[in-house]
Amino acid sequence: MDSKIDMDILADQLERHEGRRPLPYKDSVGVLTVGVGRNLERPLSEDEIDLMLSNDIKAAAKDAEKFLWFSGLDGIRQQVVVNMLFNLGWKRFTGFRKMIAAIEDRDWERAAVEMKDSKWYTQVGYRADELIHMMRTGIQNYRYRYKTGGGF
Repeated sequence: MDSKIDMDILADQLERHEGRRPLPYKDSVGVLTVGVGRNLERPLSEDEIDLMLSNDIKAAAKDAEKFLWFSGLDGIRQQVVVNMLFNLGWKRFTGFRKMIAAIEDRDWERAAVEMKDSKWYTQVGYRADELIHMMRTGIQNYRYRYKTGGGF
């Protein structure tokens, strides 16, 4: 942007004028809005989607770190736990008491069985099968890799 605008001053001014809200609300003309005047009817850019995903992964990982056993897991099983926390949120994830106990005991087969024996399993389709395979084996299931050839 080739502009003489001081972006920090403009941002402060917009925040004063628009307000700052962490939850969606309807603005004065009924448009669903969030943050500092962000129109939620306008599509998100790829960069915005990536930023939200990154922030949400970091939040799920921070929740995972609350478990004393988490740091001792291999990377694949850590990925399973963070994926499930991302999907379920803290409250619903902690409802998987038998699975969590099995992970803490490093009983991967029992953890996988507990994952399958849940309402979550019937709700999320192939995601559950992939994560169960990863929990059971400690191996990334490469047939689900993105078409770009990159990792998850």
